[in-house]
Amino acid sequence: MPGSKDNPKDNLKDPWARFRSATRARIALGRSGDALPTKALLEFQLAHARARDAVHSAVDIDRLAADLAPLETIRVHSAAPDRPTYLRRPDLGRKLAADNAARLPAGEWDILFVVADGLSAAAVQVNAAPLVHACVARLGHLRIGPVVLAEQARVALGDEVAAALGARLVVLLVGERPGLSAAESLGAYLTWDPKPGRADSERNCISNIHADGLSIATAADKLCWLATEAARRKLTGVALKEDAPSLNGPDNQNNNQNNGRIGHDQ
Repeated sequence: MPGSKDNPKDNLKDPWARFRSATRARIALGRSGDALPTKALLEFQLAHARARDAVHSAVDIDRLAADLAPLETIRVHSAAPDRPTYLRRPDLGRKLAADNAARLPAGEWDILFVVADGLSAAAVQVNAAPLVHACVARLGHLRIGPVVLAEQARVALGDEVAAALGARLVVLLVGERPGLSAAESLGAYLTWDPKPGRADSERNCISNIHADGLSIATAADKLCWLATEAARRKLTGVALKEDAPSLNGPDNQNNNQNNGRIGHDQ
């Protein structure tokens, strides 16, 4: 009988319970004979379905623009005409549609935010607008360009967009490839002096931004620290390493604030 003297192990608490409560990773699932328990199997199938949906779903651009208000937005499209083509032809997602570049008004911006749907519409729909607002609040002393909403877009598209608009630094927010423990994870890629042909080694990346990963506030702090350092050193990528404190304390709350414009000597 469960809980009887004949089965003393039944009286022991599950030693893995506290670990499972701290992570969405699939750990200590147990077993039923030679297979997974039914509950764990159904949860796995549900996570797989959510990951597929995240990849194939479309971002509601009108809703995203409304969530970003009162910030000005501009809409662009990659050279991939539809989702199936985008998934089969990554190269087309890295460049603008032929008629889009000419419609982008040139300016002089310190920083530009580009929101790309990427491989997870859910990530963009839930996390992009709050992160942009959090960053704008921290970087209000800078010349921030209009937020560009890019459909069927990959990371490198931000370089062409930022070059056309005249931005010194581009921050591209993109839905990350869904996993089985998180289908709504957002990534942020920073590139100094963006232009077509930039290599991935010339970017900095902040990933795993979602409710059960890196919080919006923490991601905004890290992103703005990197943006400030990129402006000071005039570079991004492997030569720019984050040494900001992991946790804010009374002595480092405002260490990384910069009241100058990105790209201008102080």
